[in-house]
Amino acid sequence: MPTPIPSLRPNERKAGGRRYRLVLAYDGSAYAGWQIQPGRPTVQARLEAALSRLAGGPVKVHGSGRTDQGVHAAGQVAHCDLPFRLPPANLSRALNALLPPDIRILRARAADPQFHARRWAAGKEYRYVIWNGPVLPPFLRLYRAHVRAPLQLGAMRRAAAALAGRHDFAAFSANPRREQASTRRLVTRLSVSRRGPEVVIRAQGEGFLYKMVRSLAGFLIRVGSGAVPPGEARRILQSRIRTARVPTAPPQGLFLWRVWYPPERRPAGRSARREAGHA
Repeated sequence: MPTPIPSLRPNERKAGGRRYRLVLAYDGSAYAGWQIQPGRPTVQARLEAALSRLAGGPVKVHGSGRTDQGVHAAGQVAHCDLPFRLPPANLSRALNALLPPDIRILRARAADPQFHARRWAAGKEYRYVIWNGPVLPPFLRLYRAHVRAPLQLGAMRRAAAALAGRHDFAAFSANPRREQASTRRLVTRLSVSRRGPEVVIRAQGEGFLYKMVRSLAGFLIRVGSGAVPPGEARRILQSRIRTARVPTAPPQGLFLWRVWYPPERRPAGRSARREAGHA
């Protein structure tokens, strides 16, 4: 049976359209990625379907960026325009009642009318999680990359330090020719930490190339396993050529963790302030 549309009290909807900013988390295991693809299940398609049912007509969603098949998100950001005004907390509640359980709206808020989830994004953080042990617990198989051989964190950290900063990362893009602009990017943080059998690679930057974070993770795993010396990081950057020394790590270990934005002008008016208080 189809999920019934959540009931909203008559005084919850207010006349006049409004732009909303959504923070959502999702398990990407069952999806072909974030972006809509004909004939394939995607997170964007599920979210647009829920919003369209709520609004009674088509609603377009814009995300901060794409995630690939099998990649998860703890803090994806999106925006949409609705033909009515609704307290953000009630919008979250209604959407979560319509969305499948592997997609959840964490927070909603009324947004600046000009806010754009992708164009306004100032930075992102991704985390790549590795289970570094002989046996991967089966309930983590969709959320951890499994590396059986012991990883040398010191070598991984030396390579990561060489990769941080502003560089041409063409050698770390899965397809440099698909990049529409420059392949230069600023990586403000690239760190490696361990807690028990879990090794976490954290990558923060103003933006990333196609499969760049998985490529950084794949290279650091090779360094940690002793297959590539950490000093190769600079030479690979300078070559600007993608080779087998930079494999693309599996998708299931990757999480879009957080998206940063500059301070945003809040919508004016008494009702807007009251609605924003529900976020």
